[in-house]
Amino acid sequence: MAAFFRALRAEMGGKPFPYVWVPEWHKSGHGLHVHFAVGQFIPRGRIQSAWGRGFVHIKRLSDLPVGSTSLNEARRAAGYLSKYVTKAFNPAEREHLLGLHRYEVGQGFQPPVLRLSGISSAMVLHKASTVMGGPPSRSWSSADAEDWKAPPAVWFAWD
Repeated sequence: MAAFFRALRAEMGGKPFPYVWVPEWHKSGHGLHVHFAVGQFIPRGRIQSAWGRGFVHIKRLSDLPVGSTSLNEARRAAGYLSKYVTKAFNPAEREHLLGLHRYEVGQGFQPPVLRLSGISSAMVLHKASTVMGGPPSRSWSSADAEDWKAPPAVWFAWD
């Protein structure tokens, strides 16, 4: 993927740009799909040229209301990609994917770390909801997984 994004950057004039990508195992197990998002329009031909490995499918996330901000657009793209990140929590895949990093962000464009703490998970969720501007749209808890054998974990997503 690093070679692809270097080639794509060259196709776009050489200037670094933000992106995030998430792998997904093909249903038949023959290989990986890659889902990625960028914050600008890139012509299909440039993506195909940089990819050079076969099929390219592009889905424009265009279902946002008029007047949406770049934050709204970024949240929509993050919501789309998060469904592939969360596949790591599928019990059938858990052993294979346990401990693996599930996404990558363009070098130099990593979001800042924001640490929240509290005396309960509810307090931390409340703080996170305040930062994100509302309650999460999806959640997962290891308490709901009968076969969970690791320390307690929770996951939340905001669209």
